[in-house]
Amino acid sequence: MSVSVVEAGPQQVRRSVEVSAPASELFGIVADPRRHHELDGSGTVGQNIRTPDHLEVGSRFSTGMRMFGLPYRIISTVTELEPDRVIEWRHPLGHKWRWEFDALSPTSTRVTETFDFRNAGAIQTLLNYKLPGFIKANARGIEGTLTRLQGRYS
Repeated sequence: MSVSVVEAGPQQVRRSVEVSAPASELFGIVADPRRHHELDGSGTVGQNIRTPDHLEVGSRFSTGMRMFGLPYRIISTVTELEPDRVIEWRHPLGHKWRWEFDALSPTSTRVTETFDFRNAGAIQTLLNYKLPGFIKANARGIEGTLTRLQGRYS
């Protein structure tokens, strides 16, 4: 199986994949920021994570990142959380990363990841996402991440 492009409308990049694992297990990996580096298909997420033991809406977590060879740190805020179904967090620039888990059977799950920058204004979209190529880079990163997740269970 391969990663599918999911139409998401303007200013969203969405991909999905079917994974041979229960939704609760997959959600458990994604809902623990300390494990994000295990799945990261972009090559930017580090292992230096500071997070509460249990996330809930409003929880903040800090992630060590690396881009263009330069280390940096971001603090993300959980904006939606429904155990075994959805987790979403907001990046400091305002865009969101959303993961949805749809159980197809007790041992199979459709996992969808979305990069959502609808809250960015026109200038921010141009300067922060379009010109530097982050929209296409994030699409490739999502595809790599979902491929890695699927590969863990194939």
